[in-house]
Amino acid sequence: MNAPTRGRDTPESGRLHGVGSLYALAGVLALTGCSLAPRHETPPLPVASAYPADTGVQASATSAGRTAAETAWRDYFVDPHLQALIALALENSADLKSALLRVAEARAAFGIRRAEQFPTIAGSIDGSRGRTPAELSPTGRAQIGSQYQAGVGLTAWELDFWGRVRNLKDAALETYLATDEARRATTVGLIAQVADAYLVLRELDERSALARRSIASREESLRIFGRRHEVGTIASADLVQVKTLLYQARSLAAQLEQARAGQAHALALLVGTALPVLPEDARVDDNAVLHDLRVGLPSDLLLQRPDIVAAEHLLRAANANIGAARAAFYPRIALTGAVGTASAELDGLFDAGSRAWRFLPSLSVPIFDGGRNRAALDLAEVRRELTVVNYEKTVQTAFREVANALSARHWLAEQVRLSRATLAAQAERVRLAKLRYEHGTTSYFEVLDAQRELLAAEQQLVLTRRTLLSSRVSLYAALGGGSQEFFEPRAPAARPVN
Repeated sequence: MNAPTRGRDTPESGRLHGVGSLYALAGVLALTGCSLAPRHETPPLPVASAYPADTGVQASATSAGRTAAETAWRDYFVDPHLQALIALALENSADLKSALLRVAEARAAFGIRRAEQFPTIAGSIDGSRGRTPAELSPTGRAQIGSQYQAGVGLTAWELDFWGRVRNLKDAALETYLATDEARRATTVGLIAQVADAYLVLRELDERSALARRSIASREESLRIFGRRHEVGTIASADLVQVKTLLYQARSLAAQLEQARAGQAHALALLVGTALPVLPEDARVDDNAVLHDLRVGLPSDLLLQRPDIVAAEHLLRAANANIGAARAAFYPRIALTGAVGTASAELDGLFDAGSRAWRFLPSLSVPIFDGGRNRAALDLAEVRRELTVVNYEKTVQTAFREVANALSARHWLAEQVRLSRATLAAQAERVRLAKLRYEHGTTSYFEVLDAQRELLAAEQQLVLTRRTLLSSRVSLYAALGGGSQEFFEPRAPAARPVN
């Protein structure tokens, strides 16, 4: 039946008002019933209360600066070319689009569960007309009869005394929130991957430039030594050594070009589209990544890391599922009813005295189900224990990633300092070896060895500088970098209303 009809009060009005009051009371009871879900308690932190001493982080220094979660990626990655690549990746990444669709899916599932808390009210208008043959008619004559009804009603609305429906809704809500946090974790991971891939690309560009410069220098040396060999001032062995040095530089340049092509392809895959034109002469920018972040304590990760927040939401969902499984052991009460008008004639459908109603409560008490409810509860409890284990593993993984990034940042900074000193010493060694060779006090083998070591030192310094920047990228992501910021305009809104 559809919309309630209007008419003059009749003796039935009191009964109708009584039915309405009963529905109102049932609604209050359904929305305020008890819950059998376990009380949520965050498991104890399964890691140490402070980061290891080998990370180079002093306890007094953990409170300085902003947290990674408070630092937007545009404020942390200041290289304009890198910013453009990250923006393209956030727009085109298939992984991020899948994560957004999973959030929308979980939100819709929550909407379905939430709607189950409320009665489904539907309106209807029905009409029927039929003929009864004389042999079946109680009067012995053929009869033609009609019946018309209009009104509103609800069907099998469960009174949620034990919180079964509400716990299922809560589980769907927590799953939705966990999915949204997983989307944020995917976003942070994508940003870190793009930043690291870009830095590696810049590293290969700078190393290739050094190799090309070395090739040009050695080609000039080969030209000079070739002239000297022609006039007989140097031995053939010296000329062969110069050629060997040149071929080694060319081989290194070819290897770097191959690595650079592969890295560009990997970066294009992350970005999800063709790479924009990047400057060919760019070098690794030591200031491309900011590094003044407040590390905090391991307990801070519980609020900053989206994957840990997602794991805790799943833990809450597991508790709610236990509550729903426990509620299955208790009686289930459902209401079915309708109110409206009915008449044998269409024009009398809204006349006084045509009001009709029905009220059909049902009570279902579990007696024997072959152990289904017990097994469902056991399943919910086991899944909660699995969720606890996954939560602890997520926290431990986060702790390890932060500790590794801190250690890398600390020791790579020291390696960069030593690499710079090594390069300076090696350059001086080349200069002295050339002087000794020009004065005839040593063979060209010493110059060859010094130049080979100089090129290796140049390459190592670039590699170490880039690795230090990558460690800062890893630290930003490990600390939950920018996870409090919505990166996409289509991202879900804040926590929905219960």
